[in-house]
Amino acid sequence: MRIVIIGGSGHIGTFLVPRLVRAGHEVINISRGTRTAYAEAPEWQQVRQVVADREQEDSAGTFGDRVAALNPAIVVDLVCFTLDSATALVERLRGEVGHLLHCGTLWRYGPSDKLPISETTGTPPVGEYGVHKDRIARMLKEETASGGLVTTSLHPGHIVGPGWQPINPVGNLDPAVWYALSAGLPLRIPGIGVEMMHHVHADDVAQAFERAIEHREAAAGEDFNVVAPTALNVRGFADIAAGWFGQTATLEPVTWEEFRQGTSGEHADNSWEHLWRSHCLTIEKARLRLGFAPRYEPEAAVLESVRWLIDHGDLRVANPLII
Repeated sequence: MRIVIIGGSGHIGTFLVPRLVRAGHEVINISRGTRTAYAEAPEWQQVRQVVADREQEDSAGTFGDRVAALNPAIVVDLVCFTLDSATALVERLRGEVGHLLHCGTLWRYGPSDKLPISETTGTPPVGEYGVHKDRIARMLKEETASGGLVTTSLHPGHIVGPGWQPINPVGNLDPAVWYALSAGLPLRIPGIGVEMMHHVHADDVAQAFERAIEHREAAAGEDFNVVAPTALNVRGFADIAAGWFGQTATLEPVTWEEFRQGTSGEHADNSWEHLWRSHCLTIEKARLRLGFAPRYEPEAAVLESVRWLIDHGDLRVANPLII
């Protein structure tokens, strides 16, 4: 089948596009053309590249026409962030495309009340990003339920893998956290360290999209959590990460006010955004309906990211990895 990927040069597309090519599909990637995939693969030589600025073409009302003109059987939208953009694409593709798949986020759920969170038990989202993603998922579900376009939305956790910084044990992207853990230095953690994060390797997200394409009937009109088999809390994550360098984590619990005083504004804000939600999701629905079987536990997925960053000189640590 001909599959159009919107935004296929990013984290998920790096793994999804080669998967689909290997499965025998004709793949077209629409992107701004400003970067290549995070990891090389020979399958990219078989992919047709289309350069387009989605934001500009959405404003002009022409993006849906561009996608439809490629005559896809399936469209995978990895870079849609507003309800208006999603609605415009659905209305243009209705009756012309067999399946539209959308990439959502675990931030469609607000702070956890009960764990693990299923697709129907999360609290309402907070923050513009999560609110928009939740509205998109609900619109897509209603579109299919009303007899319109067949749609599916998949909601990944904190995506990790080679080529970019993973969310670290205090819930931000501060490289100093990895240095402290590698050196056995004290690490200040906000709260008591039981707050949770739910990572997922980008290739496991790609697998979920591939399974949803293969099992269109089971995926039609549905939304799915896509995360690693288990989640990590702050203390456990820090202990595991320190062990990669032959160290033992020395943690200093502090109040959020104290944490903010000793952490730069951006990193402190990121920690708050990740940890106060304390997300842990269940993937039973994706397992049962799609046959989703993630390969990576969260610590293995993060370790792969850290190793890549160290090997490429993008992360300074005090000691080498011992595993």
